[in-house]
Amino acid sequence: MAATDSISTFAEGTFEEQILELVNYLARTVSEEGRPAFVQPFEDAVKTAEGQKPIEEDAERKQKVLGSVIDQVKGLGEGSEKEIEGFFNLLFSHFLTLYPLDAPETRTHLDTLLKTIVAAPDHTSTKYRILSNLFNSIPRRSALRLPVYQTLLEFASANDELDLLGVSQIEIDKWLSEWEISPEAKSGFLKLLVHAFTKAGNAPVAYQYQLSYVRSLPSSSPLAQSAAIDAVASALRLPSYFDFDSLFRLDAVVAAKDHELFSLLQIFLNEGISQYKAWVESHPDSLAKYDLDSAQLERKIRLLTLATVGFQNMGRDVPYSVIATALQVEPSQVESWVIDAIRAGLVTGKLSQTAQSLHVTRATARAFEREQWELLEKRLQAWKTGLASVLEVVSASRKKAGGDAPANGAAAAAAAPAGIETPAAAAQAAVA
Repeated sequence: MAATDSISTFAEGTFEEQILELVNYLARTVSEEGRPAFVQPFEDAVKTAEGQKPIEEDAERKQKVLGSVIDQVKGLGEGSEKEIEGFFNLLFSHFLTLYPLDAPETRTHLDTLLKTIVAAPDHTSTKYRILSNLFNSIPRRSALRLPVYQTLLEFASANDELDLLGVSQIEIDKWLSEWEISPEAKSGFLKLLVHAFTKAGNAPVAYQYQLSYVRSLPSSSPLAQSAAIDAVASALRLPSYFDFDSLFRLDAVVAAKDHELFSLLQIFLNEGISQYKAWVESHPDSLAKYDLDSAQLERKIRLLTLATVGFQNMGRDVPYSVIATALQVEPSQVESWVIDAIRAGLVTGKLSQTAQSLHVTRATARAFEREQWELLEKRLQAWKTGLASVLEVVSASRKKAGGDAPANGAAAAAAAPAGIETPAAAAQAAVA
């Protein structure tokens, strides 16, 4: 992309004056005796000899002069934070204008400058501003945005200040769709995000980037299958993560069907506590191998089992004894498990201590496949039948009373039998 797409922040003055401004700033790190000798070559380089094309009109000469200035940048220099930021803003403005954005030389110079900025002591907040200004000055589609943001990410991660970047997955996805970079570079960037958020202790966000990383890899590659297993293990570790169906939609996960964790994943998608315990018995070393906590996994499988019981009995009362059997717990523990499931967003309903039952009003489907569609169809048919009965009663009442009150849909729905959901509610419950 043309450099004219960048956001220029030039200071006033000619190119010659601006170059000498940059050089004089760099000269502050040189002893007073040595400054004239440091500045002189640059003064000579920007001067226009008789018969020579003015430097303002000589792009090649301007690039060569700026390259010499870049070679002398060994740190942030000696100045206030405002002066440091101003120096790099001016330097990068010329850099993005004079150098082709897709040239190898440009990337080499950029990498050197990024390392120099990050390695300099102190001025942490100024470094963030310099790098952010540079990132925003680079054209949106340019591949140069990647190394700049990687540097920002690594710097923030090293300082345990990842929150300062305000990283959003929506923004990341947008950038990756814009940047003209290779699939391998995209995968590498996503892997870096996984590492950064894992280091920051933000496992839920790290997991979301893990999924993106797996999607970015060729599903049949060994790297993809290894990343898929890591993602499965992460999902199992997360105490409040229950959407295992999304993992089965990843080709790389399906391709790892012969792995021991794949069979465990299937249990968390479709089965219960008995199958989980049997898996643990047949894989005695696997929990420790993948840093999985048995008590936490038992809690998750019980909550998911409760969600299944709820989904199969929406609109009905489920006795505590049925729930206790499904979860393999004492009836006295059922209420606490139901409360946990409600807090996790897996079930909604009303407990009755008197009737020793749970009336289910909503439940999450662990997977939504043929069986769940058939169950939804039955519920809709039951609702349709119930509504027809209500309409017959209303019609008969009108004939008997000779009234003319309209039996509109709202009245019929309001009069629907208890436990029968409207189609919208049933569909919403099924996909919740």
